[in-house]
Amino acid sequence: MPRYEYRCRSCGDTFELSRPMAESSAPAACPAGHEDTVKLLSAVAVTGGSSAAPAPQGGGGGGCCGGGCCA
Repeated sequence: MPRYEYRCRSCGDTFELSRPMAESSAPAACPAGHEDTVKLLSAVAVTGGSSAAPAPQGGGGGGCCGGGCCA
């Protein structure tokens, strides 16, 4: 069963619930009993297998913005 992460707007607590996908958007009370919660967007990391080419190392600029403003 998928796990979904929620945050309580009243107390700021973040918590997870296991529930069916059909109920992922249903209201969820926080562990402290507050009803004002929001479902958080979960990012799933996908990594390549052994056939994936390694990322290029060094040289040719790069950096946060192409090397122009960070030098």
